[in-house]
Amino acid sequence: MYFLLLGIVGLLLKYLEIGPVATWSWWIVLSPFALAAIWWSIADKTGYTKRVEIEKMDKRKKERIEKQRDAMGMLPKKRR
Repeated sequence: MYFLLLGIVGLLLKYLEIGPVATWSWWIVLSPFALAAIWWSIADKTGYTKRVEIEKMDKRKKERIEKQRDAMGMLPKKRR
């Protein structure tokens, strides 16, 4: 995501000819987009994206259960 944001900022600076970015080659300005594509392909192949998605779902599930327990007046289970 950071590569994508960096690429958009660089693209705007190059297009509007602001600062030293105006003198840079287009290859340098557009390289963060290529890095973002590489990162996303690696993250998908290693399972990182799926793992993060499952962690988010588990967190929402726990929060939903705790909210329901609280609404019913039940205390959360204590860990030993």
